[in-house]
Amino acid sequence: MNEANLPRWDLSDLYTGTDDPKITSDLATALKKAVQFETQYRGKIAAEETGAKGLCEMIRALESIRERGDRTISYASLVFSADTNDPKNGALLQGVQEGLTEINKHLLFFELEWAAAPEDLVDAWMKTPSLARDRHFLEEIRKFAPHQLSEPEEKILDEKANTGIRAFQRLFDEAINQIRFKVESKGEIQSLTEQEVLALLHDRERSTRRAAALGLTEGLKEHAPVLTFILNQVTADHASDDRLRRFPDVMASRNLSNEIEPKAVDALLSSSEEYFFLVARYYELKKNVLGLETLYDYDRYAPLDARTEFISFDQGRETVLAAFHDFSPKVEEVAALFFEKHWIDAAVRPGKRGGAFSHSTVPSVHPYVFVNYLGSPRDVMTLAHELGHGVHQWLSRQQSYFNFSTPLTTAETASVFAEMLVFHRLKKSEKDPKKRLALVMSKLEEDFATVFRQVVLCRFEQIVHTARRNEGELSTARINDLWMAANREMFKGSVTLTDDYSWWWMYIPHFIHSPFYTYAYAFGHLLVLSLFQKYMEEGKKFVPKYLNLLSAGGSVRPDALLQDKMNLDIKDPLFWRRGLGLLEKMVGEAERLADPK
Repeated sequence: MNEANLPRWDLSDLYTGTDDPKITSDLATALKKAVQFETQYRGKIAAEETGAKGLCEMIRALESIRERGDRTISYASLVFSADTNDPKNGALLQGVQEGLTEINKHLLFFELEWAAAPEDLVDAWMKTPSLARDRHFLEEIRKFAPHQLSEPEEKILDEKANTGIRAFQRLFDEAINQIRFKVESKGEIQSLTEQEVLALLHDRERSTRRAAALGLTEGLKEHAPVLTFILNQVTADHASDDRLRRFPDVMASRNLSNEIEPKAVDALLSSSEEYFFLVARYYELKKNVLGLETLYDYDRYAPLDARTEFISFDQGRETVLAAFHDFSPKVEEVAALFFEKHWIDAAVRPGKRGGAFSHSTVPSVHPYVFVNYLGSPRDVMTLAHELGHGVHQWLSRQQSYFNFSTPLTTAETASVFAEMLVFHRLKKSEKDPKKRLALVMSKLEEDFATVFRQVVLCRFEQIVHTARRNEGELSTARINDLWMAANREMFKGSVTLTDDYSWWWMYIPHFIHSPFYTYAYAFGHLLVLSLFQKYMEEGKKFVPKYLNLLSAGGSVRPDALLQDKMNLDIKDPLFWRRGLGLLEKMVGEAERLADPK
């Protein structure tokens, strides 16, 4: 697509440019206030004379410092994501990270002192009205107490992270974004970005998909030594953290930060695995619909329509906003702001990170949406997904700084719900059985990628982290074998995995940036399937309850929030099977559309 026809975001609500003196000024002010905060409050966080009201005042001061600092890292991260090739952007990101580390040194004592506060004092203070809106924030700090180190140790770990784990995360982004994947098509060799080569795996021509798979593999192979080393370092760093902080297993720290009980995660993963038979059943159907004897890994996303539909960005915007309007004019109104005020970056270009996200920034500003739009129906769904995040983040801004961000488990709720709204609108309006079949099957593939594939990615992470701890540094071949074993378990022979596929773990950023993030996608998707059924049953009565759910942000634990707002019990395997059952119904619908007899 012509880059000039696609929006670039305007980050001036944060800063005017990488050389804006206010970035340095804000870091300096935050540091000065952090030093003052430490001088004034060290040793007094849990002192009886402080009282609940005094603690509340401290929290407001702490929020102000944190938000000023987060404003700088939000800007630096967004600029770097938009162009990883510009050395100025990398330098800014590194400089801001180092500045925040210095600020954090003077603030660490707050959480450590509160975590160590006497139980009777905590119980008395937490019952007071003055701490009502901070109750959840303070409770979560206490839950990390068994895993906290001494203050000097915490400071050392935070400072060393800049040349440790954060450096490897930046190296991964730069390495992936600098690869140019060579794809031969019609006698010509194209040099493509990661996002462009992945898009070709959805092409209608099998030869193009095969060429894209080969190009992706060869590009990853060429950089395998550095990408393998990065994963080894990330898993080793995670093991060190777990050992130092006394976490009992590889996912314990993620579960704690996600504010979810291991029992609920186990119910999610095991229930999803019980439905792997749906994956095999679906791909057997797709193989028959496409008329193929063998369905290879590069055929999984082959479109059913004989033509590849191109959807302009304007058409994509209209489709998404119309679906949002059908549900709630309020949701449409918020989403429209992202287009009107240039809060979206959509063009694919060299140096730009692959993938998509919505960055919440800070409550006093607003979110920004990042996509790589190439004009496919899948890109429209991605746009809807990220705008769902954006709406969620916008609504939760009414919460305080420490409560507006959701844990990962509920972070995907609005994004997946937004996709469902678009799908439901398109399906309702489509009368042609063949196009309806293509629509349902396309949605199922997205659902499978968000549920079953993410469960596989989580299981892969579990076995890789465990193998790294038991076997030492892992070779590329060993990681490839673990990757293939995890994926074969899902496909159960319905898709023939080529040797090329064994290398494809290398481009997945979640393994590097957010270990065990992946199960949050499955959590969010199955949660939304249950919520959407409620919407279908209740109609407009559902809308205000849903908006209240989003507006709550991270002010309440996910299990309590869903129980209170929606009467849902996420610890019950039956809850997850309800959503999985809807996927089974959709597979049945696709089978009937494919063979109406």
